[in-house]
Amino acid sequence: MKPITLHTNHMNDVTIISNIFIDEYMPKASGSFVKVYLYLLRLLSSSDKIVSVSVIADFLEDSEKDIIRALNYWDKAGALTLEKDRKDTIIGIILNDLTNIDLTASNEIAASSSLIDENINSLDSEDSTRISTIIKDNVEEPKTFEKPTYSPSQVEALTKNDEIKWLMNIIEIYLERLLKPTDIQLILFLYENVGFSVELIMYLYEYCVSKNKKNSSYIEAVALKWAEEGIDTVEKAEATAIAYNANFNAVSKAFGMNRMPGAIEQKFITNWINNYAFSIDIIIEACNRTILATQKPDFKYADKILESWFKKGVHHLSDVEKLDLAHAKSSASSSKQSSAAKPTNNKFNAFPQRTYTATDYSSLEQRLLNKQ
Repeated sequence: MKPITLHTNHMNDVTIISNIFIDEYMPKASGSFVKVYLYLLRLLSSSDKIVSVSVIADFLEDSEKDIIRALNYWDKAGALTLEKDRKDTIIGIILNDLTNIDLTASNEIAASSSLIDENINSLDSEDSTRISTIIKDNVEEPKTFEKPTYSPSQVEALTKNDEIKWLMNIIEIYLERLLKPTDIQLILFLYENVGFSVELIMYLYEYCVSKNKKNSSYIEAVALKWAEEGIDTVEKAEATAIAYNANFNAVSKAFGMNRMPGAIEQKFITNWINNYAFSIDIIIEACNRTILATQKPDFKYADKILESWFKKGVHHLSDVEKLDLAHAKSSASSSKQSSAAKPTNNKFNAFPQRTYTATDYSSLEQRLLNKQ
């Protein structure tokens, strides 16, 4: 991540929270978004105005995706302005004077965010695919590429390039057939519009064919996903493939499966990694607990555990340990209260108990003295 220059167009000698922010912006935003904005205010009063997304993520113990999501939220709401380079990378953040902001945009963004939060809370915990869709809708808009239709003359002109000719010959070998017009259109689109190199396009086809996927729609979907994730070299693509395979293998091993996860199971794992931003050690811990509880590799049960941890703000295994400790203390306290409230049922107290007052004790003492 590139360093980001942080500056403001108003007072910056102390950390000040505008009443407008508290009254109008804060109630409508999620707590994690508010934390990001408050931390930016704090940074303005420090001597070093250079910060990065990773620095903010580390300080707030959050993922970089969540920080970018929060920054885009405040940008759309008008509380700040993001400065980006040609590659859409954030290079500057301007905290705006809220007294000059039209609150209409903020209200619309907040309404959308609240609707998303309500939808997430109303979901059945087993419906992970719907959760994934809602979370993705709240993430910053991915890069979009307009796919043109190349005319015959354009195709002829572009395919005169020796590099393109060589690439098409290699792809024909991978596909084990001659290229169709749709194949040629896709190759030119990836090369001209998406900006993939010849080497990356070649690796893309090699990767898809290795998974027994040769149709153009699947290959295009993988390519656009790579572009969205910033995978623009063969090295990055290989590293991503290795990481995904390593994660799939780790989950299979934790569940005691002697096979790779199936398509639906892979969707669960991808959701845990991409949307929940969990590290593999947290996922494996959930798998271990699932096996102990159910005695079988139950992906839905593991998903419930991970969804609960996600909602409780778990980022590290130490956070899970803290939740376990808090749960243990709560259970012990409840057990003690229950034991104290419920008397032991035996022959010595199996009759109504009388409550004695100070007067009763005084009267009894006087009667004993009179007998003497």
